[in-house]
Amino acid sequence: MAARPVITVFAENGKDVASTVKLPAVFTAPIRTDLVQFVHTNMAKNRRQAYAVSVKAGHQTSAESWGTGRAVARIPRVAGSGTHRAGQAAFGNMCRGGRMFAPTKVWRKWHVKTNVNQRRYAVASALAASALPALLMARGHRIAKVNEVPLVVDDRVQALQKTRQAVSLLKAINAYTDVEKVIASKTIRAGKGKARGRRCTQRRGPLIIFGSDEGIGKAVANIPGVETCSVSRLNLLQLAPGGHVGRFVIWTKSAVEKLDALFGTEDTPAQLKKGYQLPQRIITNVDVDRIIQSDEVQSVLRAHRTPLTFCKTRPNPLVNREIMVKLNPHMEKVIAEAKATDAKAKAAKKAGKVTKAKKVSLAAAIKNGSKKSHAAFVKTLLSV
Repeated sequence: MAARPVITVFAENGKDVASTVKLPAVFTAPIRTDLVQFVHTNMAKNRRQAYAVSVKAGHQTSAESWGTGRAVARIPRVAGSGTHRAGQAAFGNMCRGGRMFAPTKVWRKWHVKTNVNQRRYAVASALAASALPALLMARGHRIAKVNEVPLVVDDRVQALQKTRQAVSLLKAINAYTDVEKVIASKTIRAGKGKARGRRCTQRRGPLIIFGSDEGIGKAVANIPGVETCSVSRLNLLQLAPGGHVGRFVIWTKSAVEKLDALFGTEDTPAQLKKGYQLPQRIITNVDVDRIIQSDEVQSVLRAHRTPLTFCKTRPNPLVNREIMVKLNPHMEKVIAEAKATDAKAKAAKKAGKVTKAKKVSLAAAIKNGSKKSHAAFVKTLLSV
């Protein structure tokens, strides 16, 4: 969450500091991504256009059933003769050219009502997320050179009339890099949508929120990806496109100053929303790791216990020497003798006193010693 007490207000040139404003309390609201996703899904359903198949589809033919006794199904069949169509089954949803099952109707329930408090909570969460540079960059916005987040500019930008003036403003505050990303992302849509007025797709750019529209809305209308919104009509579909928080927002001074009156603070209710108060944080200190590692918590925790392990497998004693020794303690002596013999053989080999045949025989005896009986193993060692 944003924690500084004041926000810098930049002039139109993007360098000079015009003034400062107090940080609105809504920027420190809890960020509920699950609630934002839920509300966004329901709100997006309210923009759907009704669709349905024609009521005449599949029934625009004269067809009657042939009845029983003709060794064919009683489905209606097209009248006439001399063509392929004559005698074909019709009307049924399983028939070629027939109607669909349960044809869609325009009186389907398209819109979904959403709880007012949930909508306000989601908007507050989206605004709080727009004040965190990490979430903005995670969403893909190019804000590496932006002076400050949230970015606030002077109210004089609300009176811009020309597109070139708006472009100059975005370049001055180092926000045009995000617009260039939008321009580069424009691609042809895959699917039938490109024939239905939705030919291209592109990413979202900055969102300009103003106190009053004195021309800024018209000035940025032709800049790809840039949108505008009044602070009195904040829209979650713009603040969290796709249900994902972290939209890059450019504020005007009057818009930021109005947020406390719209959403209130943690202590005082909102003035412009009757009976509404900002949601409280569940925990005041979000550094959970520091809380867990504190002396107060660690002093009352139970000591760490090593979990008991149970071996469910049964090792092969012919391969595992430890298990062989447990089953036959005498093998410990045999293994010790084999190691001693091996040491003597290595010493003799180092001195050059062992022939090639004895080397092969000794290696085989040592390798297979644990798999033979004690008498055979000792006999092998003595023969070497």
